Amino acid sequence: MKQFMQGIRDGSAIGIGYFSVSFTFGIAAVASGLNWWQALVVSLMNITSAGQFAGITVMAAAGSYIEMAVSQFIINLRYALMSISLSQKVDRDFHAGKKMILGFAVTDEIFAVSMSREGEVSSRYFAGLAVLPLLGWDLGTLAGAVLGDVLPASVTAALGLAIYGMFIAIVVPVAKKDRHVLLTVLLAVALSFCLYYLPILNRISSGFAIIICAVAASAVGAWIFPVEEVVEEAEITPEEVEKEDRSE
Repeated sequence: MKQFMQGIRDGSAIGIGYFSVSFTFGIAAVASGLNWWQALVVSLMNITSAGQFAGITVMAAAGSYIEMAVSQFIINLRYALMSISLSQKVDRDFHAGKKMILGFAVTDEIFAVSMSREGEVSSRYFAGLAVLPLLGWDLGTLAGAVLGDVLPASVTAALGLAIYGMFIAIVVPVAKKDRHVLLTVLLAVALSFCLYYLPILNRISSGFAIIICAVAASAVGAWIFPVEEVVEEAEITPEEVEKEDRSE
């Protein structure tokens, strides 16, 4: 229970940020032609801001199932990389069944908080970490779909900036603590800048751009700043030494 409550505390800021971001999604979903309950169902079955916004765009344009599948695959492929990385940090009690259930909650922010946590990540901690973000995402979608027309356009547009504040709040403390993390983050930012502004490279989709930046920056960071593993030497008892002497 202590680990669960710690997860809830660590996920509270993410939940608040998700509420504001999904509020914007609720507004956009209704504007695209969905009913309020349809927008809510989308968020209940998904928790991916870029993927959901792309999905309603395809729906509004009456796109094909193939277009929907390909766009979602490209945009959300990064979660596979995050899940693989996170699976190396969880404890032994985090068995396959729990991974299948809690894997639904792997997002950019939840992944970042989990990976920045010292030591192994338990299933209880991860479950607590996911509670408020999931609630914030679903309740924000419902509020945006139902109340979006009531608020001024300037307020609803400002709510979309909350997700960037979340990223800053997650990355900056770790980057200030470790210079290697800071350099890796700056490399990812530089790559993202190139993929967004340079000719030809700016034709790469946003989903692939995120994957390229994450993989390239992580690979370079791991190559230049390898983490040394401390291997503890096994203690040899006097009985074992005596046994070796007799065998010789």
